[in-house]
Amino acid sequence: MSSRTYGQFCGLARALEIIGERWSLLIVRDLVLGPKRFTELQAGLPKIPASTLSARLNELEQSGVLRRRLLPQLDAAVVYELTEYGSELDQIVLDLGLWGARSLGRPAAEDVFTMDSAILSLYTTFRSEKAKGVQVTYELRYPGEMVLHAIVEDGALKVAEGAHPGADAVIEPLGPFIKDLLSGDLTAADATRTGKIRIEGAFEYLELFTDLFHIPAAPKMPDGIVVR
Repeated sequence: MSSRTYGQFCGLARALEIIGERWSLLIVRDLVLGPKRFTELQAGLPKIPASTLSARLNELEQSGVLRRRLLPQLDAAVVYELTEYGSELDQIVLDLGLWGARSLGRPAAEDVFTMDSAILSLYTTFRSEKAKGVQVTYELRYPGEMVLHAIVEDGALKVAEGAHPGADAVIEPLGPFIKDLLSGDLTAADATRTGKIRIEGAFEYLELFTDLFHIPAAPKMPDGIVVR
């Protein structure tokens, strides 16, 4: 275990001691969708040094957040997966991701957008209350030949990597404009008119998409000193 502590008898302080180190919560994020090998975690976190990844995995394992499991294969590969305790972070990760998405600007040239991030972004922004009685399937094609599909069935969502031959609509965002669509900065009509979003299928499905998946606006900062 890390000896770094806040010296406070507080649940939040303890949580930060466990997952507050640099990269720790992103490792948890990448394990939310399922077990991964060390090399797969490296691929999803290309800027993390191997030594740091090893250290964080060891710390999270000692804290009971994740565990190592040996796959029953000839190569005897080891994967890392969340424990029952670690899996309780699932909704926290989604809620924190939505909170942070409200402050996202334009991606920097060196920023990466992984398949896991793309999948979790849909779970993060999904509004189940808007999906009651709705049955629709989307295929999303991101730049870089990254393809996933999302199935909405009466308030429930299932997202996975790969194409879906029976999709009601195929959405292809150009560049980072999917974020503008989800935040409402770009309407479905303007998105298709300007070519920032391409769609195969009825236009109404794109309008429905913006209703089902949404990033709420962050509160505006007050000017000057606040006086109450």
